[in-house]
Amino acid sequence: MTTPISRDDLHRRLANGERLTLVEALGPAYFADAHIPGAVNMPPDQVDRLAPALLPDKDAAIVVYCSGTCHNSEIAARRLNDLGYSDVHVYLGGKEDWVEHGLPVERSDDSD
Repeated sequence: MTTPISRDDLHRRLANGERLTLVEALGPAYFADAHIPGAVNMPPDQVDRLAPALLPDKDAAIVVYCSGTCHNSEIAARRLNDLGYSDVHVYLGGKEDWVEHGLPVERSDDSD
């Protein structure tokens, strides 16, 4: 079962050092442009292939997000539930909400 998580709750939990696995459910170019610090990239059509390697603990707290104006996070979260992940949250505000509130992002480039 997926559970929504608010920006404030996500930020508080990260600031308190809680172990959360952040999953950006957008394509690699969007991820490289900017992502929430510590996130891994897992587009919804790649969940079955990438989840076993990127998310080995099916009981870990996972927060899936996308841009905020798409449904990729909900699609990816549902698929993770179907694969047996038990603690999946969806940050519906997504990256747009995170950035609009001045919270930090990481950027990547081809040399990473």
